[in-house]
Amino acid sequence: MMDSTSGNARSRTGRSRALKHAAFGALAVATMAGCATLGRATFAEPLVELRDVRIVGLGIDGGNVDVVLSVYNPNRYSLDATRMTYRLDVDSVQLGNGALDSRFVVPSGDTSMVRLPIRFTYRGLGEAGRQLLSTGSVNYRVRGDFTVVTPIGNFTRPYDRTGRFNTASRPGP
Repeated sequence: MMDSTSGNARSRTGRSRALKHAAFGALAVATMAGCATLGRATFAEPLVELRDVRIVGLGIDGGNVDVVLSVYNPNRYSLDATRMTYRLDVDSVQLGNGALDSRFVVPSGDTSMVRLPIRFTYRGLGEAGRQLLSTGSVNYRVRGDFTVVTPIGNFTRPYDRTGRFNTASRPGP
């Protein structure tokens, strides 16, 4: 015959073990969430600048350009990006937008060049094109977001940069 006190002790031991497992699981989830939040908080926004624009094709309504952005990584770790969305405005006119789905890495404290293909229409350029032709420079804004791979998971962070593109400071062919 089973002693009722030993059955109660086993039942309490089972509940105690279940509570310990639940507490451990909750602690693990909280720790991972905290690390992800800390990782996002310690992530410094990469500095993105328009470096070059090269016409690669012209048609009746517009053309295609390759836009080269320099991406500087101010973080203490490599920036391992799996996706980059972008929108490029010249003066206040949208030149183009899109997404780069190929992986690229920017080492800690270093700069990498990222080439983006953009299709444009002549009608969309108007005054900005005339200003670039007459003065050799034009205001721009480039914005979008990066999807970054980290040891604690992937996360997406925005970037937004304005500047003045000058054809005289453009790298040679």
